[in-house]
Amino acid sequence: MRTYTAAQAEAELPALRGQLSRIRTARDVLIASSRRIADAVAADGGGVAGSDWFEAGRQLREDVTDLAERGILLRDPESGLVDFPADREGRIVFLCWQVDEEGVAWWHEQDSGSLGRKPL
Repeated sequence: MRTYTAAQAEAELPALRGQLSRIRTARDVLIASSRRIADAVAADGGGVAGSDWFEAGRQLREDVTDLAERGILLRDPESGLVDFPADREGRIVFLCWQVDEEGVAWWHEQDSGSLGRKPL
C-alpha cells in the first residue's frame, strides 16, 4: 500500500481539486440522466440513455480509477472528502482532506473515520 507524507498529500491537491469537481459533475449528470430514463420508462416511452450519460460514466470511471491507482481513497464525492494512507509511528493511519479545506491538516485512525479527525 502506498503511503503519503503530509507534503506528498499536499502536492496532490491541485490535481485532486479538478478531479473532484469532474467526479461531482459526472455524478450529477448520471443521476439526472437516470431520472429521465426512469420517467420515460414509467410513461411507457422507452428509456434510452443519451450520450451525456455514457460520457459521464466514462469520466467518472476514469477519475475514480486514477484515484485508486494513486492510493487515494474517495470517501464522499459530494463533500469531496478523501483519505491518504500514511505511516504514523509504524502504523497505517489516514491523512484526511476535504475540498473546501486549504490544505491537509487532519488525520485519523483507520477505524475512526472522519469523525475521529485530529489535527496534524
